[in-house]
Amino acid sequence: MNDFLHGAVAMGSFIAGLFFLRYWRTTRDSLFLCFSIGFWLIAANWTIPSLAAGFETYAHVLRFLGFAVIAYGVFAKNRSPARR
Repeated sequence: MNDFLHGAVAMGSFIAGLFFLRYWRTTRDSLFLCFSIGFWLIAANWTIPSLAAGFETYAHVLRFLGFAVIAYGVFAKNRSPARR
């Protein structure tokens, strides 16, 4: 049951990444690209423990990287000069 729920969360994260990729292709805003990459890293975080036992510790690194990429995207968006 745990593996099923991990797969469902991974699928949801992957699909969220696809939506943000579509928004990035439309607007070319780097924030959407950062969100897309971040959600895909989080999806990998949920996939790896289900497929390979013993790699849970390394999967947490992917979660950290995913949130770091999202935080960087938000920070970079707020630091850029406002367009008028």
